[in-house]
Amino acid sequence: MGEISPQLADNEAWVDQTFEKCDDILHRQVYLGQGRQEGLLVYVEVAVSNLMLEEHVIGLSDVQPLKSYAEGKAALLAGNGLLFLDGDTNCYKISSKGYPGLGVKKAENEKVIRGSQEAFTESEKINVALIRKRLRDSRMKVEEQTVGVRSHTMTALVYMEDLIYQGLLTTMKQQLQRYEIDGILDSGMLEQLSEKHWLSPFPQFQTTERPDRAAAAVLEGRIVLVTDHSPQVLILPADYNSFFQTSDDWYNRFQVASYARTLRFFAAILSMIFPAVYVAVATWHTSLLPTKLVLSMAEARQGVPFPALGEILLMEISFELLKEAGIRLPGPMGNTIGIVGGLIIGQAAVDASLVSPIVVIVVAFTALCSFAIPNEEFASAFRILKYGCIFMGAWLGLYGVALSGLWVLIHLSHLNSFGIPYLMPYVAADVNGYEDKKDSLFRFPLKYCVRRPIFARRGERIKLRKRD
Repeated sequence: MGEISPQLADNEAWVDQTFEKCDDILHRQVYLGQGRQEGLLVYVEVAVSNLMLEEHVIGLSDVQPLKSYAEGKAALLAGNGLLFLDGDTNCYKISSKGYPGLGVKKAENEKVIRGSQEAFTESEKINVALIRKRLRDSRMKVEEQTVGVRSHTMTALVYMEDLIYQGLLTTMKQQLQRYEIDGILDSGMLEQLSEKHWLSPFPQFQTTERPDRAAAAVLEGRIVLVTDHSPQVLILPADYNSFFQTSDDWYNRFQVASYARTLRFFAAILSMIFPAVYVAVATWHTSLLPTKLVLSMAEARQGVPFPALGEILLMEISFELLKEAGIRLPGPMGNTIGIVGGLIIGQAAVDASLVSPIVVIVVAFTALCSFAIPNEEFASAFRILKYGCIFMGAWLGLYGVALSGLWVLIHLSHLNSFGIPYLMPYVAADVNGYEDKKDSLFRFPLKYCVRRPIFARRGERIKLRKRD
């Protein structure tokens, strides 16, 4: 990059080369004044108002001349327009309102205490701009294509050109065109059509509604798939570990982040096996419990007409129905149904001797554990597998629960997401020199996390260096 050329053709060639495959960055010819001086207008779509560019290019007071291409690129990626004039050795920054701000939307499902509160909208253009707002680098590419023979839904693959594996990009493009479908109305439809292991309850794409989370994924060498009309984007590849991470894990101190991740990790395990363990112990292994606890449980279950399996299933299904009803009902009413309904039904079931109080505690604690998992789609896998564990615990006791856990572990060990082992970095950690373990169950101090994860292209994994 050097000084601005007086030749408009040279400037246009620089724009084409620097922002190749950046479909969200537009440029067009303009003619100014009575002399019809030729110019070239370059801007980030959505970040700069088209109406302003068409009607008010001349006469703008907030215009700043720039001498070099480097200054021009920085100004453009900050959300301003650039105007090149034929025969002029300056380009002109046309200031605008910039990228969409907090007024776009507030994150509801992935709330954080520290960090940005912005969330994606249902516009593909705005969502791409929200990522571009955070990554002002011309190496971040945006490739758009339409899917759906009737809906013509616009999708965008967002990635960092020097970090991703080209084979991964090619595979994802092929997956988008693999099926001919009438319409794609949400990213969830693309997710189902693109998953290799579609019978698995575990998702092979990571979903997020947060632009900062998507930007962090791009910096890791992953691809973000943005779909028009969807307020959530897909991130690929994904692994087991990434579903336990939140945006503010990197904004807080490593002790806090590690403690929170450990809680989430064990909450996921308990959300799957805790009811099954209760059923197994109450049915087959009461001798393992202290005498006082056995007597307390026996007293609590007096008059209950159902076995432990029936109690658990009755309360689990009741809580699932309450959760579903709370989601479907509008606003405050849904929250009221979820909280008050759970208390009323639980207390009424105990008073009617349909279930014992300890079952209500077990089911409520299990629900809390599932809510602690940051990704709802990932948490749903444990909610489904929970019932298999319950039946195995009722059939074979703790041996059945252990077999269920072993089956899940074997399944996860065979699972992969676009070639990345699902249990990475707990398996095959040596592929990246064990560096990925620094950002797993425990997060190392930021200054020691110097390498990008396994997703990034080999040879481009250093992300942090100390300056002399």
